[in-house]
Amino acid sequence: MESAEVVELVKEALPDCEVQVQVDGNHYLVVVVGEVFEGLPTIKRQQMINKALFKHVMDGTIHALHPKAFTPAEWAARQG
Repeated sequence: MESAEVVELVKEALPDCEVQVQVDGNHYLVVVVGEVFEGLPTIKRQQMINKALFKHVMDGTIHALHPKAFTPAEWAARQG
């Protein structure tokens, strides 16, 4: 599965978010930045991303999913 396809699926589930995907074989690092994560614990944020890609994890297309979710303020702080 191409990174662009993953971006599309996540954006469908989480509109108004910025999505970045890094692919290494069938391992996917998915970084999502959006206001939707404000006030949510890490596990809830990850569950929102996992839900968008669940079908592809279950059918084996995505072997390992590494979701990371940030608010815009958290992301800006990480960028330095």
